[in-house]
Order: sequence, then structure tokens, then C-alpha cells
Amino acid sequence: MGRKIGMDVHRDFAQLAVVEDGFLRDAGQVSCRPESLRDWAQTLRPDDEVALEATGNSEAIVALIRPRVARVVVSNPMKTRAIAEAKVKTDKVDARILAQLLAADFLPPVWLPDEVTRRRRRIIARRTHLVRQRTRIKNQVQAILHRNLMPRPPVSELFGTRGRAWLARQELPTDEHRSVAALLRQLDFHGEELALVEREVAQEGLDDTDVRRLMTVPGIDAVVALSVVAAVGDFARFRSADKLVAYFGLNPRVRQSGGQPASLGRITKTGRAQVRGMLVEAAWVASRAPGPLRAFYQRIKARRGLQVAIVATARKMTTLCWHLVTKQQDYAFARPSLVAFKQRKLQLQAGAERHIARRGLGYDYNDKALRRHEREIVEAQEHAYAVMVAHWQPRRPAAEQ
Repeated sequence: MGRKIGMDVHRDFAQLAVVEDGFLRDAGQVSCRPESLRDWAQTLRPDDEVALEATGNSEAIVALIRPRVARVVVSNPMKTRAIAEAKVKTDKVDARILAQLLAADFLPPVWLPDEVTRRRRRIIARRTHLVRQRTRIKNQVQAILHRNLMPRPPVSELFGTRGRAWLARQELPTDEHRSVAALLRQLDFHGEELALVEREVAQEGLDDTDVRRLMTVPGIDAVVALSVVAAVGDFARFRSADKLVAYFGLNPRVRQSGGQPASLGRITKTGRAQVRGMLVEAAWVASRAPGPLRAFYQRIKARRGLQVAIVATARKMTTLCWHLVTKQQDYAFARPSLVAFKQRKLQLQAGAERHIARRGLGYDYNDKALRRHEREIVEAQEHAYAVMVAHWQPRRPAAEQ
């Protein structure tokens, strides 16, 4: 019977506790540097099991020690209530609780992604950071104009060529002009970095079947598709679409007690907030594109309002993503020319050669008559969906025998 080892991980060290032959003991500390962890891993036995909570450095620690032991369990801190609600909370106590829970096989584990999924998550996180930085810089420029009583820009894009020319003509104090110039330099720098990251995103998604399949859904581009695939990793680990919806925090809170009927509240917002936000943005695009998703959005909007309808559409798109990937099918109501255009754009972002004066993938999207024909087909499908759901009747609970 192997040992059960609990690790309370911090940035610089990890506190250890061991359950062996039914007895619990403290086992000191180990440094969280790679060389120290490798030396400690040499002392582990092949039948040992190790438990630690999910932290910023837990994946790197698992990668170092997993080849040396029988099992490594990374627990969800939100579900390890014995640690979170302990009256006496120290590093030694936390490590002991982890070891005891592991020995009792009562530790809720989290799924450990492979290296490809971890790399994709890092790329998406870097892109998200750059987008937020660019938004912050743009807001600072707008704040300078606002506090100096400048009018609204006469152009739609303030940070394009015409917008910058307009900015240069404004009568601002000298220090404010310098601040604007500095902010524009930062904006250009982050724009160049963002272009490099988006090229990485395109290269990751170009050869991924699941990414291309999700791009057939209106509103989902390569960034959203790769974000979903990177966040999920293995779709097979979710037994149903509802499990994936809950993983993204798009399911409503449920309250029920006694014989009272269950009441639904706001969405839980647990799980991956970045992907949830991107799906909501994709839902805004899908709500304006012809097809059953727009009909669904309009039906919910008429009953519950705009905000509820957008979140419901994002939840519907999450369900759709699960079905498309697990069943290996493209979206049934996709517009072929638009899908080809999105795929060609993905190729160009990945660094593919441009075809000058030569028709290739995505060229049909330039044919206005074809686009109109495809739009009419999808609008007919949207109308058919709206008619079908208009005749839905709520089912009454089955009578008890």
C-alpha cells in the first residue's frame, strides 16, 4: 500500500504531510524550484499518491512528479471545503487535510490538460491581456479629450489614419499632447504584439478539425473557436451539453427546498470567465445574422428582455458546440460561402500566400447574388424554426400511478 502525500503549495515552497500505514505525520517542506522538486521526486515510490490544490504553479509541479508516482490528484479549491472552512488554518493543517482526504479517496479532482491544451490556453490568455491593454489605452485618450472639453471625433475610428490626423489638430495643452502621443505609441506597440499573437492563434486553429467545425456557426471566428477548444480540451469528458454549460458558468442558479418548486436565478458565472465573455460577444453577432439562432434570440428577447436573451443565446451556442464536436458534424444552417471566407481569412492570418488575380477558397463570398441566395435560404430556415417553436406547448408532469 503506497503512501498518501499531501502538498500545500505556495510560490516558494510546499508543505508536506504523509499518511502511511494508517498514521499521519508531517514531512517538512520542499522548495518549489525545479531542481529541488526533481530531487524530492527521486525519493518517491512508484505506488505513492500525491495530492495538491490547483494553483498557478500546480501544473508545472505535476509535470515534474507525475512520472515518479502512481497518481497525482489536483483538487478543486472551491470544493475542498474541509480546508476552506477549517477553524485552524496553517500550512501544516492544510497539507494534513489533503493527505487524509486522498487516503479516504474523498478528494474532488480537476482535469489535467495536456501540453497542447496548456499552450493554447497561454496563447489565448496572452491575446486577452493585449486586447485589454489596448482598450485601456484608448479609454485614456478619450478621457484626455473629455477633460479638455473636446468635441466627439467626426470619424468612426479615432485611432485610424483620419482619426489621428484629427487628434493632432486639436488644441490641447502641451503636456496633454505629449500624453496622447505616448499613448498612441503604446497602442501601436500592443497592436504589433496582438498581430503576432493572432498569427499564432490562426496557426493553432488551421489544422484543428474542431476549430474549423465550430467556425461554421455564425458569430464564432477562429479566436472564439480556439478559446472554446482550449478551455474544454477533451469534449468527451463532459457527459452532456449541460455539463459543458455549467463548466462555462452559463447555467442559472437553482434554489429549491422542501416541496416548493425550484426557482431559477442569475447565471452562476463559475468556471472560465474569459471563454464565457467571448461566447457572449459571439452571441451578439449571431443575434444579427439570419438563421435559427437569431429566431431563438428574438423569441427570448420578446419574453425576457435583451440581456437575458443574449446570455441565453450564448448558452445555446455552447450546447451547439458540444453537439458539433462530439458528433463530428458541421453546423446544419451554415452559409457555405461565408464559411469558406472565414477559413481563407484564417489561412491568411496564419501566413499563407495571397493569390493575386486568382480565384481560390473564399472567393465566392464576393458574389453578391450568391450571398443573397444563401441568405434567403437561411432566412427560410429561420422562419421555419420560428413557426415550429411558436406551436410548442408546455408539458404537464406525468400523473403519479
